[in-house]
Amino acid sequence: MESVATIEFLEATAAARGAEAVRLSSLRAGSRATVVAVVTEHGTLSALERRLLELGFVNGEQIEIIAEARPGRDPFVIRVGSTTLALRRREVQSVWVSPLAARS
Repeated sequence: MESVATIEFLEATAAARGAEAVRLSSLRAGSRATVVAVVTEHGTLSALERRLLELGFVNGEQIEIIAEARPGRDPFVIRVGSTTLALRRREVQSVWVSPLAARS
């Protein structure tokens, strides 16, 4: 579980953008968001968390949930910048994002 200080940092960062911070894994197909941070639970980034950063999950990058599998919603398809990835929701638990308003 993330520390209180980490969650407060995420909330403050998202608030500066006028939104709230949520886990990427909680978003549904069609959702758009801006990456706030990749947060580790153990103080040191795991190999998976480092790989997520390498794939483009960096602060300020826009993402979009393109599709999700049925049943179970896993894996789901995410566009990060111009890259499209299929990831399991448990793989992106450490990615916090600030949701963007839906397109009209």
